[in-house]
Amino acid sequence: MSRDDTPPATQHVAPPDDPAATSATASQTDPEAEAREAEYERFVWDNLKRNYIGNYLHGMLGMTGFRLINAPTFMPVYIHMISGSNTIVGLAQALQQVGGIISPIFGANAIEHRKKVMPAALWMGGLGRVQIVGMAAAGWFLQGQSLVYAMLALLFLFGVFMGAQRVVFGMLMAKVIPLSRRGRLQAWRNATGGLIAAVLAWAAGKYIIEPDMFGHGYSVTFMLAAVLTTLGLWALQVLLREPEPPNLPAKARLRDRVRDFPALIRSDPGFGPFLLVQMLATSSRMAVPFYALYATSSMGLSGAILGLLALAYLGADTLSNLLWGYMGDRTGFRHVLLISLVMWILATVILLMLQTPAVLFIAFFGLGAAQSGYMMAAQTMILEFGNREEMPMRIAISSSAEGITASISPIVGGLVADALGYPAVFGISIGFLVLGLVCLVFMVKEPRNRKLSEV
Repeated sequence: MSRDDTPPATQHVAPPDDPAATSATASQTDPEAEAREAEYERFVWDNLKRNYIGNYLHGMLGMTGFRLINAPTFMPVYIHMISGSNTIVGLAQALQQVGGIISPIFGANAIEHRKKVMPAALWMGGLGRVQIVGMAAAGWFLQGQSLVYAMLALLFLFGVFMGAQRVVFGMLMAKVIPLSRRGRLQAWRNATGGLIAAVLAWAAGKYIIEPDMFGHGYSVTFMLAAVLTTLGLWALQVLLREPEPPNLPAKARLRDRVRDFPALIRSDPGFGPFLLVQMLATSSRMAVPFYALYATSSMGLSGAILGLLALAYLGADTLSNLLWGYMGDRTGFRHVLLISLVMWILATVILLMLQTPAVLFIAFFGLGAAQSGYMMAAQTMILEFGNREEMPMRIAISSSAEGITASISPIVGGLVADALGYPAVFGISIGFLVLGLVCLVFMVKEPRNRKLSEV
């Protein structure tokens, strides 16, 4: 069935902006290949409601739990509390990112030739959640240097499995959710997940961490995160109906796929510059572990106030995600990326002007909105370059590129913080963001516009 034909009323076909159509267009001269593409598209649209709900629940619950771990409030403050060192705080963040450098490539190589991705998703996602349980157990049963070493090891392993999971779940979403629906899906799952996480973060700070519930408030918080993320994975397993792609690359050795990286990056003219923007933006995250530490050291904040900062950061995510998602669906995610980088710069400047709790709240709100916009744009734009067959490895390259800079920058940030203070770290972070913004404006074009022009 050609793209200009009017489909029968009982059939569903992908709209012109669906990336599945890229492979279909390439095979229009092959009737059998065209029929397989049409069947694939029908499956996607026939099962869209069920898969939409499954991805929504998985993202909402998973995001709620993971943000308790990844938000720049509880974990940096906890690591600083048990170690007493800014450098260790940076090292912890770096080890988590190092874990995510190589694992996406292994994850992509493991799934790109498979008809079904969900079994690998269960293993990788499940092992990531085991590390969170380990963090909770370490707080209850270890202390002193043993606790510090255990947390560093667990954060590294958490990064390993989260890096692989990013590829697998990104591929799953690309397989079952058409491009024109991804923004609003992420908007609503991020908004509701962010709302729950914001309220939960405030409650955790006030009622769990400050009174040190069950002898270790941070451990209780980590265990709560593990439960929520596990429920999300279970919901996806129950609801997802995964199609079998009509075209799959042959199984290849990992070293052969690594040799293909330069050609894969060159295969789409916008992919290389996009990677550069990602690496500059993630370099700026050297400041992320020190946002809350700067605030607490400057104003002597309590656990309850720390919860309010987490509420501001995660609440901004809740409100802004609806804007980011619908904007991305309408205009493409380059606009989202551009606005989020500008907002990130402004929020960091406001944080440097720290004078009152109200200003601090505004700064954390802006940082939360900006970083949620960046994450949504980066994770969605990568799905729009190139063709479907190479998508797992493109996601892996993107994740590894981010991981390289994100693993080095926190260590540098910690060293700079110890030597020159937190304002110097924030100033360097702003510099990286400005460079990323310039590259985005002048070097990266909206991939969706080019894809539509080729239809």
